[in-house]
Amino acid sequence: MTDQLKIDFEKTIKTSAISDSDAKLKRNFLNKFIANGFPSKKFENWKFLDLNQIIKKNIGELSFYNDYSSPSIINKSIFIDGLEHNRIVFINGRVEKINFDFEDKDKIKIIENSKPESKLENDNALINLNSAFIVKNYKILIKENYHLNKPLIVYHTTNNEIKSKNINLRLEFELEQNSALRLIDFSHDTSENNFINIFYNFDLKKNAILKNYKIDKMQNNNIKYSFNNVNQNENSISETFILSAGSNFLKNEINCNLNGKYSSAFVNGIFTLMNNQQHEVRTTINHLTESTKSFQLIKSVLGKESKSVYQGKIFVDSSAHKTDGYQLSKAILLDETSEFDAKPELEIYADDVKCSHGSASGSLDENSIFYLMSRGLNYKQSKELLINGFLLDVVEKITDVEIKNLIKNTIGLN
Repeated sequence: MTDQLKIDFEKTIKTSAISDSDAKLKRNFLNKFIANGFPSKKFENWKFLDLNQIIKKNIGELSFYNDYSSPSIINKSIFIDGLEHNRIVFINGRVEKINFDFEDKDKIKIIENSKPESKLENDNALINLNSAFIVKNYKILIKENYHLNKPLIVYHTTNNEIKSKNINLRLEFELEQNSALRLIDFSHDTSENNFINIFYNFDLKKNAILKNYKIDKMQNNNIKYSFNNVNQNENSISETFILSAGSNFLKNEINCNLNGKYSSAFVNGIFTLMNNQQHEVRTTINHLTESTKSFQLIKSVLGKESKSVYQGKIFVDSSAHKTDGYQLSKAILLDETSEFDAKPELEIYADDVKCSHGSASGSLDENSIFYLMSRGLNYKQSKELLINGFLLDVVEKITDVEIKNLIKNTIGLN
């Protein structure tokens, strides 16, 4: 893999028209990735899902070079109907469209910058891989006191023109004081056997509000990794909802730094998996100052030979008094071959805090099924009703009514 990686990297540098200093920085990221390769079980954060083995088994040899010189035709059938929205469209890793037609253009600034930022350098191999190969980095700035009129949907789409490729995407968002953004990440894949590596960075200033909804519903054979880094200042709010259902393998990581007093982070998600799918959500909520709050609720419904993982960590700094942190994960196992793994963590260095975590898993209650059948439902209808009620608890945590209804329609809860 290393030889192919280096060859593809040099092709990327040659065709990207970047400066020598930027190329040097990218090589540094590449070398950091090569030092460890794709994450395996030897890393604690990957003990449940071995990405290195998953790629070898499902893809084999990856190609890392992608030619972004030619545009792709946007198939409008991928767009979500019934919801007016702004959009950013990625096709096979290339930005094809950025559209803010519903907004005041003076209140939004789009900055194109291919230079990787040194502040992102760390021991995460997949972020280093992303930094090495990303050729265009877009930053969306929402200016002070502006709330977007309509949601922004980022369409992550791939088609059958690519196979056994590594695709790297990056977006950065800065929400100035008192601004607000509703963001939907919508996956639409008709390609097969690719590894898609996405990095998002959010910077929330005082009183800013971010609502981010990630929808991976369409069945596909791709392997995906998504990392969200969220920095929050005083009285800011982030809300993240994850629908994890479509891809063969998907890991979502959320790293949230509550830097300002009265800042809050909410992470909610559902897995609905079957047929050898393996999905994971890993969260790290860092309470770094006093009077901050976090809430996490993850639920899984797991069919034959599927596996879901939730790793959730709450870190409380010694100065973060009056922290309120909560996390809970639950799973319904529909088959004896399905598997749920949970690793809740609390790391607390302050005294005056309220933190708790919990996890539970089991099968559907046969007594409840029997009761519903006695009321006229058949066995299948009874199971569906119980499953829908189990998942609805999470969906109801979505604070935006319009998007809540969209999610309900997507997973058939209406």
